[in-house]
Amino acid sequence: MKRRPKLTILFYLLFFSLLAVPALAQEKFTLSGTVTAQRTGEKLPSATITVKGRNAATFTNEYGFYSLTLSKGTYTLEYSAVGLAMQTITLTLDKNQSQDISLANKEQDLEGVVVVAKKSTRSLSNPQMGVERLSISEIKNLPVLLGERDVLKTIQLLPGIKSAGEGGSGFFVRGGAADQNLILLDEATVYNASHLLGFFSTFNSDAIKDIAVYKGGMPAQYGGRLSSVLDIKMNEGNNKDYDVSGGIGLISSKLNVEGPIQKDKSSFLVSARRTYADLFLKLSPDSTINKNKLYFYDLNTKLNYKLGKNDHLYLSGYFGRDVLGFQDKFGINWGNGTGTLRWNHLFNSKLFVNTSLIFSNYNYKINIKNEANDFTIFSQIRDLNLKQDYQWFAGSRNTIRFGFNSVYHIIRPGEVRASQTSEIDDFFLQKRRAWENAAYISNTWKASDKLNLTYGLRTTAFSVLGEGNYYTIDNNGKVIDTMSYNKGEIVKTYVNAEPRIAASYLLNASSSIKAAYVRNVQNLHLVSNSTTTSPTDKWVASSNIIKPEVSDQVSVGYYKNLAANQYELTIEAYYKDMQNQIDYRNGADIYTNDAIESQLLFGKGRAYGIEWLLKKKEGRFNGWISYTLSKTERKFDGINNNKWFNARQDRTHDIAIVGSYKLNDKWTLSANWIFYTGDAVTFPTGKYTVDDRVVFYYTERNGYRMPNYHRLDLGATKQLKKRGRYSSELSFSLYNAYGRENAYTINFRESEDNPEKTEAVQTTLFKYVPSISYNFKF
Repeated sequence: MKRRPKLTILFYLLFFSLLAVPALAQEKFTLSGTVTAQRTGEKLPSATITVKGRNAATFTNEYGFYSLTLSKGTYTLEYSAVGLAMQTITLTLDKNQSQDISLANKEQDLEGVVVVAKKSTRSLSNPQMGVERLSISEIKNLPVLLGERDVLKTIQLLPGIKSAGEGGSGFFVRGGAADQNLILLDEATVYNASHLLGFFSTFNSDAIKDIAVYKGGMPAQYGGRLSSVLDIKMNEGNNKDYDVSGGIGLISSKLNVEGPIQKDKSSFLVSARRTYADLFLKLSPDSTINKNKLYFYDLNTKLNYKLGKNDHLYLSGYFGRDVLGFQDKFGINWGNGTGTLRWNHLFNSKLFVNTSLIFSNYNYKINIKNEANDFTIFSQIRDLNLKQDYQWFAGSRNTIRFGFNSVYHIIRPGEVRASQTSEIDDFFLQKRRAWENAAYISNTWKASDKLNLTYGLRTTAFSVLGEGNYYTIDNNGKVIDTMSYNKGEIVKTYVNAEPRIAASYLLNASSSIKAAYVRNVQNLHLVSNSTTTSPTDKWVASSNIIKPEVSDQVSVGYYKNLAANQYELTIEAYYKDMQNQIDYRNGADIYTNDAIESQLLFGKGRAYGIEWLLKKKEGRFNGWISYTLSKTERKFDGINNNKWFNARQDRTHDIAIVGSYKLNDKWTLSANWIFYTGDAVTFPTGKYTVDDRVVFYYTERNGYRMPNYHRLDLGATKQLKKRGRYSSELSFSLYNAYGRENAYTINFRESEDNPEKTEAVQTTLFKYVPSISYNFKF
């Protein structure tokens, strides 16, 4: 007798659970609608709809839509969202009904409805694990570097999410590398989310509505990365009235304008930011300084139009660029461009669909000019993406999501264009193309009053396309055969199934346990042989030799609401197994070698740990304490004598304490303290002399540690004026308040006093960094 494959069994389970939906045959009706913010008309994702006195609740989806199926009867419903007042209504459900709700700010008093403060806590019954949500209101008072509120810096204060280092906006999640995080802005992939070499992120907080981080058990609609998804939604624009806001800081200024095109029907948003360090450089009388360039800018735009009761159209875009230049001798600029055209359609009260056309582009250009050469280096990755997502609220116990997306990738790894007077010739690495397709289906099933399940399957097909040469390589990295393909010809196709399942079980009204398993596959890889991420790191696609990276993660957790829901405690443990991990050979040349596979090694990884989070979200004082205890290792044939070694992102301990206190109506005080174990690094174990030159000798990969890192930041915000719609404030911050000299790099050199001795030289980026910024809104 043949055994059925596990995937077939999974499909049968899903099929029979769908058949069970109509079996719940009693008179039931559906209540559906959208939840919006009253002041702006913005749709609210993840708003909660609770049936008072019943074990029934739901959430709005990412577009503010909800659907709730109940038996015939009279119900009291509570609508709530983070930072807004809860609204309570009573209605009789004797037919399918539509009920749109607008939530007011907490300080507003609504006539005719009940308004109370809502303590927003994590859902105990939702099976989704490893997800953290932040609103801009939660992060606006936190201490910041040089006055710039930074989304990426804030999420690094959460458990399981680690900073890539002092000044860097890159981050590591549960043992994954920086490129194993999928960063989305209105569904478009952002390939490099940093400004000024990582000191700031590309995300202007004034343009952002919602931030969600999935670090374990990500839903089936997401894919393409091993470790996490950072899903950022832009504001839609106020369709009620015009708003202007902005800020002036030490190094940058920003302006945000939004308002209705046609009141209650359409709106626009334009948000811009620019640094002006280059303007100060021009004030110098020294020509070696005033000809230098150092700035970045970004622009967020969005339009939306309500076509009718069941249709909504959105068009959003992001454009950002960094420019660094040393006189006319050297210059580098890099940046992202994204565009999303999105159509929401409601077929009926139970079936919702979103269709998106998405464009993503990242490129960098380096200009070098000296006496002998004048040339430009260019590299780019560009995506065209069609995506369709369905959400079917099948019944009171089942919510089904399914859909597909198709992405065409074009990668230009590197091009050198030289002037006619240069001593070097033009050089072009082969352009690479790939076609990535995915389809998914998942079901969230309320199995009982205590048990909830989410299970599903994502299947991906990644086709490596011509034109160009592809290679066969031996174990030593030597090319032994070359195969040539025409444009559009399929070189190889990788098909992978990614099953996912999560469960939650309510222990009582204030606590639950959860468990999840997820498999993820990644076909785009960032290759770098530097110790920190760089704008010039190279993206490569899976090829006939580079296989898709695969991870399997298992996680369990305990969740508890404390002190009448004023606090929430989360404890999660995880184990992640990773296959087809990529590292570089010693002495690798990944920038000028067309057969990049010859410079790479392939191995495996493992990561495991436990995360604690205690959070208070309401009251004069709020904040959180997070702690992560973890281990991350890699194993490659040809590195470290083929033994397991610490990954660069391995940190045993990672602690963050974050607090904000509203002293009075004028002043809000804040602070955060950070501690983490020093990064794993490779230091020399000896040295020898060749032709009167000292050469350092390295043995164990990442066998040493940087010094432990810790830092205290302080902040204060003073409300200046608040009259009608106009308000202004001053924000003060002190980064690294006690002046800790944290190591950015440690280099080794011969001692000037005694050449026979070697000394370690530590470089520190920041000591005390005070800042002040002025923000306004009207």
